[in-house]
Amino acid sequence: MARVRLRLCLTGVLLCGAVAACGPVPVDQAEDQCFTPALQARNPLTGTNVGMGSDGLTGELELTVTSDFVQGRDPAEVYKSCVYRKSGQMPRQPLYARPDWRG
Repeated sequence: MARVRLRLCLTGVLLCGAVAACGPVPVDQAEDQCFTPALQARNPLTGTNVGMGSDGLTGELELTVTSDFVQGRDPAEVYKSCVYRKSGQMPRQPLYARPDWRG
């Protein structure tokens, strides 16, 4: 029997808010932290887990959908505003110019 599990991590949201209140971070650190929200604005992130237990074959699907994706926000704008919010500076290079971006 397969189970579908959607997770909302309120603790993580609260923790991010508490860390952000401590002051700005270096721009390179902000760029690293803001890359994942940009990916999540492009498309939902998924994960799967399949295993064999005493009950037989089991499975799990994890789906992360952000409000940025639902609202259709441009990932580059999500990235830029996130970096600015965290560091107080604009990104050193646009999201679409990053070599690790596969848009």
